[in-house]
Amino acid sequence: MDDMQCGVQIGENKFVSKATILSHLKTYNLYYEGQNLQLRHREEEEELIFEGLLNIFWGLRRPIRLQMQDDHDRIRPPPSSTSWHSGCNLDSQGCSNGGDGQQAAEQNSPRVEVTPPDNQPEDNGVMEEQPEEDSESSAQLLRTKSDAGFLRRGQRRSPSDQRKIRRHRFSINGHFYNHKTAVFTPAFGSVTNVRINSCMRTPQVLRVLLNKFKIENSPDDFAIYLVHASGERVKLKRTDHPLALRVMQGPCEQVCKVFLMEEDLGEEVTYDVAQYIKFEMPVLQSFITKLKEEEDREVQKLRRRYTYFRCKIEKQLRCLPEGATCM
Repeated sequence: MDDMQCGVQIGENKFVSKATILSHLKTYNLYYEGQNLQLRHREEEEELIFEGLLNIFWGLRRPIRLQMQDDHDRIRPPPSSTSWHSGCNLDSQGCSNGGDGQQAAEQNSPRVEVTPPDNQPEDNGVMEEQPEEDSESSAQLLRTKSDAGFLRRGQRRSPSDQRKIRRHRFSINGHFYNHKTAVFTPAFGSVTNVRINSCMRTPQVLRVLLNKFKIENSPDDFAIYLVHASGERVKLKRTDHPLALRVMQGPCEQVCKVFLMEEDLGEEVTYDVAQYIKFEMPVLQSFITKLKEEEDREVQKLRRRYTYFRCKIEKQLRCLPEGATCM
């Protein structure tokens, strides 16, 4: 009971004292000193909470599906660290919402005018970036838009709006959404990150990651694994807290990494089994030969033992007088 009140939860009925977690957290931040992977911590109602970016490595074997990002999507919330993009769909909301919806869209969304990039900034609280070449902006925009949405557009965005869109889009290791490549498999071992806190459980972390890249697959299709350099692989339970477990494992990703894998294709590897994974095939074959020889010796030993007992019983049976019965 004291651990539950004074400790930090890392899993179902698993708690670590604040002193222990703070010690690991200090080591974690020292390792990432000067980098954006450092974690911040605070206390709320005597509960220690820390938050920051968590590196997650892609370990998928099957393709994932990206949502279509067209101008006909609904208006998205303001920019956040967990959204694929914001601002892409602020110029229209669709014709199906009626007059009220059109008025709300006009009030909440900036007007899009085809003007040179050196004009005055729009009065929407967003500062313009430095001018860039039109050819570069056009190439980047075409790489991030759906072909279908591009064909349906009746009005072209200004270069400044294109740059705003590009700032708020996330890519998976350089892969942006494209109508022809909406289904693809991220490169195995490539890394991404999500901003989470120590209170979030595994399903919540999965939802944040999928929402960041607008992946259509269900969070139930995936699982998070701790993969050690020794080959040990531990699947996180639905009640585990990934960020807290990452801190407890230490900051070095050469020792332990957090992987995203399929729920049905991932496989846990125990520490005992992991000890043999790194050996070459001839060495493993010699281990099998030794184990086979030891098994044969044990079998022969058991056979000699039971043969001895069978002889003793048969001898006693021959010594009994004829017609006598054994009780």
